[in-house]
Amino acid sequence: MSDPTPPSGEYGADQIQVLEGLEHVRRRPAMYIGDTGLGGLHHLVYEVVDNSVDEALAGHCNEVVVTLLPDGSVAVLDDGRGIPVDVHKESGIPAVTVVMTKLNAGGKFDRDAYKVSGGLHGVGVSCVNALSERLVVEVYQKGEIHRQTFERGEPKGGLLKMGKTERRGTRVVFKADGLIFKDTVYHYDTLAKRLRELAFLNRGLKVIIRDERVSPKKEETFRYEGGLREFVQELNRGREAVHPDVIHFEGEQEKVQVEIALQYTNSYDERVFTYCNNINTREGGTHLVGFKTALTRALNNYAKREDLLKKGQAPSGDDFREGITAVVSVKVPEPQFEGQTKAKLGNSEVQGIVETIVGARLGDYCEENPKIARALVDRAVNAYAAREAARHAR
Repeated sequence: MSDPTPPSGEYGADQIQVLEGLEHVRRRPAMYIGDTGLGGLHHLVYEVVDNSVDEALAGHCNEVVVTLLPDGSVAVLDDGRGIPVDVHKESGIPAVTVVMTKLNAGGKFDRDAYKVSGGLHGVGVSCVNALSERLVVEVYQKGEIHRQTFERGEPKGGLLKMGKTERRGTRVVFKADGLIFKDTVYHYDTLAKRLRELAFLNRGLKVIIRDERVSPKKEETFRYEGGLREFVQELNRGREAVHPDVIHFEGEQEKVQVEIALQYTNSYDERVFTYCNNINTREGGTHLVGFKTALTRALNNYAKREDLLKKGQAPSGDDFREGITAVVSVKVPEPQFEGQTKAKLGNSEVQGIVETIVGARLGDYCEENPKIARALVDRAVNAYAAREAARHAR
């Protein structure tokens, strides 16, 4: 995870805000989880896991365990603060019940409880509840175990005290509803890929996946102290790198945290992966635009300053990005995603912040590492020359 974020403020019933009820999630599930195929099925797991990772972002969680159980259900356990169990004033019921049964209810709306989170995840966990034939939540808090059971989003009894514990955190066990989903069998590899990605994005967070459906049982642990550096190294495995070390830098401006890792290889493709608050923004957005603009400007400025371009040579952004593998991760307090599945970041201010941080840090890097900077410029010039030759040959 990014280095120590001080733990956020209060997280009790008063920090849980209710915006509206759990309406027609079961009737229109695709509006909330994208689809009712395998994509939507796996999205249920991601929504619950994202709650745990948000606890990590807030500085309160070190480990997340996802277990695929023999009966087809999934258990997600973390060592965070635990969803609040005290009574929510507005509703008169325990806060955990509110979070599980009300759409748009959660601590993620309270900036003291969570500085950043992956969007409105109070939506996510209540949707998971609505789309599960059965869900059991256990909260381990202040030495006690609290448990509540739900069926298709409806509480089956109240919040019960189940005894004592030294554990801290939340455990959610849910079974996707076969009336909603065409297929309710989870693919281990699909889940493992996303969980591994989360471990890369959150330096030092331990993420464990277990499959108890098979014999012998399967288990993998993901933890990366190198974070995005290790992510890029993994993405470039089997490729020949232009420079041995991954270029890495981070910065913060206006409470927006920016972390970048990149490395060029001798391949011709451009691979830039973008994330906002751990969500894979597959369609890019303002953070990607800011990164591309700053990268082109920084390398172009260096090339001109060092007189590395011949007269008439004008490499484009595409030329400067040929062969790049990069991960762009931003943490934004108030993310604006385009579309329900959060595939594109829309915050206009993020573009300028990413541009400023990347421009300054990459500019400094080029000055301090002239040999690598020249190699990157040479690569872009060669790409430009090849493109021009192809154009003239047509």
